[in-house]
Amino acid sequence: MVGNWVDKYPEAVKKIFETGHEIGTHSNTHPHVNQLSAEKNLEEIKLSASKIHKITGTQVDLYRTPYGEYNDTVIKVANENGYYPIQWNIDTLDYKNLTGDEMWNRIKGKLQNGSIILCHNGTEHTADSLDMLIKNIQSEGYKITNISNLIYKENYTINDNGTQISTK
Repeated sequence: MVGNWVDKYPEAVKKIFETGHEIGTHSNTHPHVNQLSAEKNLEEIKLSASKIHKITGTQVDLYRTPYGEYNDTVIKVANENGYYPIQWNIDTLDYKNLTGDEMWNRIKGKLQNGSIILCHNGTEHTADSLDMLIKNIQSEGYKITNISNLIYKENYTINDNGTQISTK
C-alpha cells in the first residue's frame, strides 16, 4: 500500500487487513525510487510502513517498489532494513482501465507456478474483476496464496529481471 492511499482510506486498510490479506509497503508517495538516495528510499519505505502499522498493529516486511524500479541502492536499503523487495512477473495493465476479460486474456497464457500478478487498488475494473480472475486462475489448476508463501526470505539473490534466485 502506498502511504498516501493509506492516509486517504484508513478504513479500507483496516478492512483489507481484517479479512486476512497480507499487506506490504509500496512506498509513501510512489516516487521513481531509482532516482532517490538511500536515505530517501528508506524514508519512503518507513513512512508507509509506519502508517500501515498504526492502522493494523502489524509490522510489514514486504516492499513492492513503485513502477517495478529497482537498482542496487533500492535493494540494499530494503534488505538492510528488514524488508523483502518483491517483483511481479505478470502485469494485468489494470491501471489502463482494462476490463476483467481483457486482464484475463493478458494473464492466462503467462501463468506458471510462483507467478506474481500485478494489480492496483483504485482502478476502474480491478475490484469488480477479481472474483472472476481468481476463479479463472483456479480453474487452470493454480492455488492463490500470499506473497510470503512464494518468496525466499533468506539465501537468495535478485537477478536483472527482479526474480529471486535461491543461493542454497
